[in-house]
Amino acid sequence: MRLVLASQSPARLMLLRSAGLDPSVVVSGVDEDAVAAALTDPAPDELVTALAKAKAEAVYETVAGTHADSVIVACDSMLSIGGEMVGKPGTPEVARRRWADMAGRSGELLTGHALIRIDGGRRVKEAAGTRRTTVHFGRPTEEEIEAYIATGEPLQVAGAFTLDALGGWFVEGIEGDPSSVIGLSLPLVRRLLGEVGVSVVDLWRTSTF
Repeated sequence: MRLVLASQSPARLMLLRSAGLDPSVVVSGVDEDAVAAALTDPAPDELVTALAKAKAEAVYETVAGTHADSVIVACDSMLSIGGEMVGKPGTPEVARRRWADMAGRSGELLTGHALIRIDGGRRVKEAAGTRRTTVHFGRPTEEEIEAYIATGEPLQVAGAFTLDALGGWFVEGIEGDPSSVIGLSLPLVRRLLGEVGVSVVDLWRTSTF
């Protein structure tokens, strides 16, 4: 049994490794903007779940022939703040605007999850779900934000911040699941694994410690 992580996120990979798993990594290459544009006025939970499902589907086409006994886990995170859903800023200018909006406020970090169970090279079960966690942001100074943006970290992460790296200096607190803010909810994935007939402890036993 192999766990396949359909993500290029180093934070998600590190999180799973620290939790006792050693997943294979297969990047989906999904055009997230195209998937989102194809949806008609989706609710926030529907949006992140649809993006996670699209990533899992893309990876299934790649790994079904090479990982005959496996579970694909795909995720997508976005920040809901001020009635707007925001993903990765991509540029320093957008990251700067995001932090101007976020400073001193609270938002909800939504992470959609999608799992596909493969047995004998065939899809046998699927499961999906979303986890919401409230994030309370501090008020970093202009100099701090400029230094943070210059590292490049906030440009490629949902909401222009991290909890487990440099961005953690500017998060006052959270209400909910910290692993979901990092990018993958461990308790939700454990439950979804159960729904597709896999115990997380069995994945521990096949991991390298």
